[in-house]
Amino acid sequence: MTNIIITIFIIGYLCITIENITKVNKSAVALFMGVACWALYMMGNPGTSIEDVFLPHVGETCETILFLMGAMAIVEIVDSNGGFNFVTRYLRTTDARILLWEIIGITFILSALLDNMTTSIVMVMVLKKLVANKNQRLIYAGMIVLAANSGGAFSPIGDVTTIMLWIKGCVSTTGIIGNLFLPSVASVLIPALIISCRLKGEVETADSTHTKEDKMTHMEQTFFPRTIRLAIFFIGVGGLTLVPVFRSITGLPPFAGIMALLSVLWIFTEVVIRRNKRLLNLDTKVRVSSILHKLDLSTILFFLGILFAVGALTETGTLAKVGDWLNNTFHGNAYAVNGIIGILSSIVDNVPLVASAMGMYSIEPECTSGIMGNFIQDGNFWNLLAYCAGTGGSMLIIGSAAGVIVMGLEQVSFTWYLRNISWLALIGYLSGIAVYWLQNDSFTSLVSTNMSYMLLHELFPYFATH
Repeated sequence: MTNIIITIFIIGYLCITIENITKVNKSAVALFMGVACWALYMMGNPGTSIEDVFLPHVGETCETILFLMGAMAIVEIVDSNGGFNFVTRYLRTTDARILLWEIIGITFILSALLDNMTTSIVMVMVLKKLVANKNQRLIYAGMIVLAANSGGAFSPIGDVTTIMLWIKGCVSTTGIIGNLFLPSVASVLIPALIISCRLKGEVETADSTHTKEDKMTHMEQTFFPRTIRLAIFFIGVGGLTLVPVFRSITGLPPFAGIMALLSVLWIFTEVVIRRNKRLLNLDTKVRVSSILHKLDLSTILFFLGILFAVGALTETGTLAKVGDWLNNTFHGNAYAVNGIIGILSSIVDNVPLVASAMGMYSIEPECTSGIMGNFIQDGNFWNLLAYCAGTGGSMLIIGSAAGVIVMGLEQVSFTWYLRNISWLALIGYLSGIAVYWLQNDSFTSLVSTNMSYMLLHELFPYFATH
């Protein structure tokens, strides 16, 4: 039965990666794959208790799903009420290089506070209003992908994969920020420096005219006065940054903090609407109950299906065997294993890769030493997993949610991205790993009597011993 489950997972995963060819929504495939894997597992183990095996996985999965739903709802409320309009007003320069650094900086910060997927949508929409020339805009769009993924990699709420690792307890809030901030900066800073040297002159500013649809959208975003829109922005975005604090104070799961914030934002908008007679006639557009219909449930269901399927594979022991093979091949080296995971994340979705890695290994006690010390909370393995899975997807346009969104909104072709951005993403990816090594392991290597061999052994243990 285990072989059948593995086969279904592989076929389902293949269908997800070739969604553009099959034209079958990946969420539908993921849901079927997840349910089918669990059904086969339970039929193959008739004496297994649902309460002891299945429901614990459901609980862990729902924690992640509820967090995502709440975060997406909060961001949608802020965006629908024009909370992000300040970004457009801030970016007034026409100098190509200055605009590049401003876009990268804002994208990097926003993706850490919100998430890389939402940030990509916001920044591409802003970019369309700022740059008229398609060729110029493509360069900026490509750098948005790099900045969004890099910014999300060091934040516990910046990417789905970091959310998963954070909720599971593999990393802590202070641990992931402290260990991955500089590597994440390096992963986008180096490519940005290279691109900056190639940009010259000024950008062609976008035309001030708008379509009727654009005007209607703008009207919907200005129902609330400016002070109220700013209040919504600070409650929503500021509240998201305080979710880790809420968790540390109350001990409740992160999704509880997200739901509390959503309720506060919801109550605030309801009170504002009821106190403003002008808004009462338009409340169907600005009320949270209407805005919630805009949530991308397809994406949420995709994550649900993937996490279900990975849970079934974990119970079969398949992921543990894969973990043992990686350990034996690369001697448990966190750099080699996660380097491979990062490269794979540019080809396939990083969510199942991270979920699989979490199923391969367990969190070791703080007192653990040696190779297994990499697997304690905030250990090298978990930190590098967050970094590599988050930034590795930038190497191909289809390798991350941010890339897929930019690809659709800006019509970026796979081959154009491969020629112009992929090599920059690879340089940034390797630069970040190097910075992490210098930050965490270099002093250990320096005390060795044979520095060159120790460096080779640290980074590529398989080749150093064969």
